[in-house]
Amino acid sequence: MNSTRTAIEEHWRASEDGDTEAEHAIYAVDGILDYPQSGERFRGHTTIAAQRGGHPAERHFTVLRISGDGNLWVSECIITYDGVPTYSVSIMEFARELVVHETQYFANTFSAPAWRAALAEPMPGRHIERA
Repeated sequence: MNSTRTAIEEHWRASEDGDTEAEHAIYAVDGILDYPQSGERFRGHTTIAAQRGGHPAERHFTVLRISGDGNLWVSECIITYDGVPTYSVSIMEFARELVVHETQYFANTFSAPAWRAALAEPMPGRHIERA
């Protein structure tokens, strides 16, 4: 089995299990995570982990499909926050077997929650939609 695919599967499994250390082992030290709906960009492994690890909602992850080849991979998931499911597509770009850039899209629109405001910067050409 492809080692990148295995790493992505382990990432989503750790997300479901609430194992934030294992969940974020996939990110490069200088990795970037973008949320286009809110305009947020998170830089660096530590910041990505902090913004996800601090999420106050009960969450569940159901992986529907993982596909890709080489350095570009896509995950389709149903992510449920506090009992409300939403479809999500995550596009991950890899280098040296780690995610260097992830863009995660959600079917439902959302604004940036206040609790993670200090961690985000705006995506290029965007402003952050605050809740």
